[in-house]
Amino acid sequence: MPPQLRVLVVEDEPDLAAVIGAYLRGETFDVEIAGTGPDAVDMARTLNPDLVVLDIMLPGFDGLEVCRRIRTFTDCYVIMLTARDDEIDKIIGLGVGADDYLVKPFSPRELTARIRAMLRRPRGIGDSSTATSSRLFGALRIDPDSRKVWLDDDELELTRTEFDLLDTLAAQPERAFTRRQLIDAVWGSEWYGDEHIVDVHVGHLRKKLDDDATSPRYIRTVRGVGYGMA
Repeated sequence: MPPQLRVLVVEDEPDLAAVIGAYLRGETFDVEIAGTGPDAVDMARTLNPDLVVLDIMLPGFDGLEVCRRIRTFTDCYVIMLTARDDEIDKIIGLGVGADDYLVKPFSPRELTARIRAMLRRPRGIGDSSTATSSRLFGALRIDPDSRKVWLDDDELELTRTEFDLLDTLAAQPERAFTRRQLIDAVWGSEWYGDEHIVDVHVGHLRKKLDDDATSPRYIRTVRGVGYGMA
């Protein structure tokens, strides 16, 4: 039997946390629950989960701060739960490192589908038997095998989703990708939800690359289509 995948549910509403936990356990996940920001960080450090389901509104400190802190020691997947549009704006604007977000109210089936699609994505360093040369774009260097990116001589700290998105664009630099094509390549063909999630992560990448959308050096917007490498 394969090991159970570990999910940390961070939710301060006990009834909702219990429903999410029970549903995910029924889907064969190993689930732990935290109800405060500090507890979430401590448990993430101890449990080393594969994925964190993270509400924004928490006692102690909020989910945005939880995400920032756990990103210093784990690259586990993070799905943030939001209740209001302004919370989505915060996730987008602050670039805290979440991989996906889900707006309340949501069905447990939708949450599970998002998790399953996310966990099917590749993790970590690629197979050395299929080594790939570094991709160079001016001062930007992307190494698919080590999953590292440098701008000039500085190594950039990218989330797994940000790296996968950048590497997908860089692998076919002449191609203009639609948002749906990028979702299929990075999130998986079974992922469903708002395609705006692509724009969120492109925005995060541009900030880290110090790239200007109006005069891009690396990621260009293809009007009416999606994105490509500049």
